[in-house]
Amino acid sequence: MILTIKIGKNETRRIEAAPETTLQTIAADLLAEFPYRILLARVNGVDRELIDTVGEVADGDAAELAVEFLDMRTHSADLTYQRSISMIYLKAVKDVFDTDAIIDNTLNKGFYTKPKLGREVTEEDVAKIDARMRQIVAEDMPIRRFTLTKQEGVSLWIKEGYEQKARLLQNVRSDAYRPVFYDMDGYINYFYGPMVPSAGYIEHFELRKYDERAILLRFPYHGQPDELPEYYNDRLIYEAFRQTHDWLNLLHAQTLGDFNKAVAKGGIKDLILLSEALHEKKVAEIADAITEGNKRIILIAGPSSSGKTTFARRLCIQLRVNGLQPLYMGTDDYFVNRVDTPRDEDGKYNYEGLDALDIDLFNRNMNDLLAGKEVDLPEFDFIEGVKVFGKRITTITENQPIVIEGIHALNGKLTAQIEDKHKYKIYISPLTQMNIDVHNRVASTDGRMLRRMVRDNKYRGHNAEKTIEAWPKVRAGENVNIFPYTDEADVLFNSNLCYETALLKKYAEPLLREIGPDSPQHSEAVRLLEWLKFYNTVEEDRYVPNNSILKEFIGGSVFTDE
Repeated sequence: MILTIKIGKNETRRIEAAPETTLQTIAADLLAEFPYRILLARVNGVDRELIDTVGEVADGDAAELAVEFLDMRTHSADLTYQRSISMIYLKAVKDVFDTDAIIDNTLNKGFYTKPKLGREVTEEDVAKIDARMRQIVAEDMPIRRFTLTKQEGVSLWIKEGYEQKARLLQNVRSDAYRPVFYDMDGYINYFYGPMVPSAGYIEHFELRKYDERAILLRFPYHGQPDELPEYYNDRLIYEAFRQTHDWLNLLHAQTLGDFNKAVAKGGIKDLILLSEALHEKKVAEIADAITEGNKRIILIAGPSSSGKTTFARRLCIQLRVNGLQPLYMGTDDYFVNRVDTPRDEDGKYNYEGLDALDIDLFNRNMNDLLAGKEVDLPEFDFIEGVKVFGKRITTITENQPIVIEGIHALNGKLTAQIEDKHKYKIYISPLTQMNIDVHNRVASTDGRMLRRMVRDNKYRGHNAEKTIEAWPKVRAGENVNIFPYTDEADVLFNSNLCYETALLKKYAEPLLREIGPDSPQHSEAVRLLEWLKFYNTVEEDRYVPNNSILKEFIGGSVFTDE
């Protein structure tokens, strides 16, 4: 069979391979052509494991296959690395202590995990697990794949004592579904997505004791596959996940199996209303902190599809409840005139960089407002590409706060000329806490992309293919302009709602199914559909309040649909 293999951006190579040849063998012959370790293959638009043979991945009678080998710089391969290192870690915990561990959430460029030791985790425990993991990697222990019928899988999980996993599998509607399991020298588990062929592919990792009950499992960031990121204690993320964990306890929805059970029993109304009430309580707490601290410049930033606009509007309402009259504004009106906008490496205008903003004017305006002066605030004319003055002559009272939303709001350079005593910085992001099960977490970036996909289709007429295509560039911008500054925030607001994926599912699935095999985005659509199949669909929108962050994406928001 003929394989056309993509090498770099523009080069391809045609080779002939027998049906029994594995993708792993072909990749090994091409290692010198790639800068990083190959973890996955994309064949005719579908992600395939390297252990698959050419005959297995052949599509019907196709005489030629289009193959792209992927490393950690692609989202699919990044997730493959994360799933594979999770299995190695869980096996090491089982081997050393004959117990299990929970993969809880992301933290500090890694996973926050909790071994079930029944006591405090010690540095010695961490060292033992680390040593066993490195031994497994050094031995290049194979990760063997096998499939079962759905009922066989359910029976296996019941036998192993994982009733939640059994319920989740039982919940998959198709009886023809054959779950894929993995075996590493007798340790068996299920992961919803491709794995590497063997432990030797996992070259870089680190274990750290985090608190009395947890170990951090750290690994490379997708932008730098061959090195571990610098460690820093992300206290805000930790506190946000801890609080969300408490919320899910209140909702009896720690895992997807719990949630699906509640939906099946008709409990979705209570889940929605309680989730929204917890959001409102947190917004009120933030408003109280601003009021008590007499903060005047309120800065809000977060990655794409975090719900920044709705959050800012709800915060303004809570500040009004506290007797304040906030002035709400964005930073987009402070763009430099288009002719002065810096350009990116492709020669296009770069509106996302900090240099695209008139920082001096912004700081001068804010300081004048704080001083009680009358200020001529600009409005940016996006058609003409210039700031327009004379339309917003504004003054504020002595204790009136200014609520500012913008991509650079947490970057100290934006407000360098404003005294720190006036500032209160808020980072907002939908951090997914309700995982599929105790070993399979849900990536927060998938939740954000799902939100954006639904919103892009409703408000911008974009199909899912266009949203998925643009997503890597969106994430790259966030890595430069937002994530490096999260630790400068005073508080983090987790905008995730436990029910949102189940509700977004009915909007997203038809959009994803429109992406055919010929599309470069087909593999990502298949992956997302595989993820969504585990959720009981929430069909009813009527219980979602019109001030919900979710309404910003599905429509009907009292703020964004005005």
